[in-house]
Amino acid sequence: MAEQIPLDIPENPKLAQNITHFARALRKAGLPIGTGRVVDAIRAVEAAGFSEKQDFYWTLHACFVNRPEHRTVFAQVFRLYWRDPRYLEHMMSMMLPAIRGVQEERKADAGEKRAAEALLDGVERDQPETSEEQEGETELEIDASQTTSSEERLRSLDFEQMSTDEIAQAKRLLSRLSLPVKPIESRRSQASYIGHRIDRARTLRAAMRQGGELHDIAKQKPRPRWPNLVVLCDISGSMSQYSRLILHFLHTVSNAKGAGWAKVHAFTFGTQLTNITRHLHHRDVDAALAAAGAEAQDWEGGTRIGDCLHAFNRDWSRRVMGQGAVVLLISDGLDRGAPEALAKETERLHLSARRLIWLNPLLRWDGFAPKAQGVAAMLPHVDSFRAGHSIASLEDLATVISAQDDVGEKARLMSALSG
Repeated sequence: MAEQIPLDIPENPKLAQNITHFARALRKAGLPIGTGRVVDAIRAVEAAGFSEKQDFYWTLHACFVNRPEHRTVFAQVFRLYWRDPRYLEHMMSMMLPAIRGVQEERKADAGEKRAAEALLDGVERDQPETSEEQEGETELEIDASQTTSSEERLRSLDFEQMSTDEIAQAKRLLSRLSLPVKPIESRRSQASYIGHRIDRARTLRAAMRQGGELHDIAKQKPRPRWPNLVVLCDISGSMSQYSRLILHFLHTVSNAKGAGWAKVHAFTFGTQLTNITRHLHHRDVDAALAAAGAEAQDWEGGTRIGDCLHAFNRDWSRRVMGQGAVVLLISDGLDRGAPEALAKETERLHLSARRLIWLNPLLRWDGFAPKAQGVAAMLPHVDSFRAGHSIASLEDLATVISAQDDVGEKARLMSALSG
């Protein structure tokens, strides 16, 4: 008979209670887990049994995870909790200083900070008291200062390093952002008293009504029109956290009145291209993103940028790119396909667009260089190359999206690429 490998859990374990506590931690970390799922998980473990930790992991995974975006958080909470629940507080207090700030040498993995906060919910940690806190005389001023600095820090914080509370605050800030665009002068004209061109037809018609006498000269000006906004958002594993918050921002743009865009078209891609435009028309952002997530079956999967751009150029370009559309390409550019094909499809997309703006979260690093084949293949064919990892980067996008001369970091990286 094979020897069973024990889990790292306390002596005299109470497995049902531990699973219940584990489910509470997952719920606090953002997973929608109710009492029924907890009961099902306990019964599943009892029925399936386990001889290795991996079997136990996948049994609970099958019961608690039903969305691709929850896999990372589940993995982090499981890794932290099932080490040793007895010493959880001590273990997490040792780990939290390393993931509290993004300026530290070791950054938190995706979902790790939310897992830590969920597991430590309700645990009081000792903090040093200052003389000002003990006196309590300047408490109001300290709170105001901390509020301002906290919001400024949140604006520059990397989406992937945010905790659950910070993500909720970021969504509220993103819902207040806008993405205005300047109108484009079309070839068609409209009547105007201050126009610089003579409207010959209206002038002659008015003269005919006056017996051929010319009394007034009608004028006209170009009729303004607004371009379409087309967004191609990478939802592969390395982009999942960024794409969720950017799609939240895109929902705000899609439902904004008077923002100037004629239409907003949204597509996601990983291993396949998915049109989620109609889902963003839901007024409720949670319902809209849930429908978009259900439509796209390749969340947190692989990346085939070249194939997905080929599918867009073949099937959708003529439908949504008419009349000078502005294209936002949101991706880290990490593609394992042939760079020649990727460069060809990016060039074709660029020729069809009025402007092609590439938002890349990797650009947040000061030492970023176009060493990856995908980045090197796509970079020459975009108009602007900018970072897309924080609220501040999206605010900057709103100020430069209509600037025809803005190239972002493209010039610097192209010189590095050629050198």
